[in-house]
Amino acid sequence: MQSQAARAEAFKSLHARPGIFAIPNPWDAGTAKMLAALGFEALATTSAGFAFSVGRPDAEGAIGRAETLANARAIVEATSLPVSADLENGFGDDPDTCAETILLAAAAGLVGGSIEDATGHADDPIYPYDLSIERVRAAVKAARSLPFPFMLTARAENLITGRPDLPDTIRRLVAFAVAGADVLYAPGLRTPEEIEAVVGAVKPKPVNVVMGLSGPSLSLDALASLGVKRVSLGSSLARAAYGAFLQAARDVREKGTFDFARNAVPYAEINAMFKG
Repeated sequence: MQSQAARAEAFKSLHARPGIFAIPNPWDAGTAKMLAALGFEALATTSAGFAFSVGRPDAEGAIGRAETLANARAIVEATSLPVSADLENGFGDDPDTCAETILLAAAAGLVGGSIEDATGHADDPIYPYDLSIERVRAAVKAARSLPFPFMLTARAENLITGRPDLPDTIRRLVAFAVAGADVLYAPGLRTPEEIEAVVGAVKPKPVNVVMGLSGPSLSLDALASLGVKRVSLGSSLARAAYGAFLQAARDVREKGTFDFARNAVPYAEINAMFKG
């Protein structure tokens, strides 16, 4: 196993080197080991994937900070890859809580994490502009206090909370970059032009784009041509896995057939990924 400092340097270098990279999202130790076996260079957690795996919805308050970080620690300990975490809104409104969450994330073995400007409340879904910046600034300060480079991602959530305001999203991302965020991320970008606008606005800071959700399905090469540095998958791998599970179970329940097993991954192949 690599030391946390070595993982942190490796993760930082992925963002500094030329080209683009994919960072898939496991939801437990098993899926982390599978992704490592396939040759991915870094991993990121998924709040939705984890919530589904323990039988809860992906909703505000459904999974607390302690559980989230315990899941992240299990993923960290499963492989030698650097891991970044979905830290939601920092598990609190005030900047000090965001800072505390970053320090606890580092203590769990993480070398990166994201703080978003979504409140989790449907009636008031986005933090005010100034408070959003203060929260990122506090998270950055906490990250910089660590003895290794912790890659802090700042997320602007307008586009997936019913506020399709791209100019305000870009304004927030630019402010987050000025506040010291290492990576900028706005889930919900729907066109190449929107992606390119975000990349250009925060340049030279790296931009994360999520694929596998609703909206465009662009290849890594296409995203690289737009200037994207990092591509995450959110809950899409978890939903793909559960989709196959549900379809198989429906065939058994509704049709009484078992043809799904023909497409199942061989026992020996999965078992081999967990050896060593």
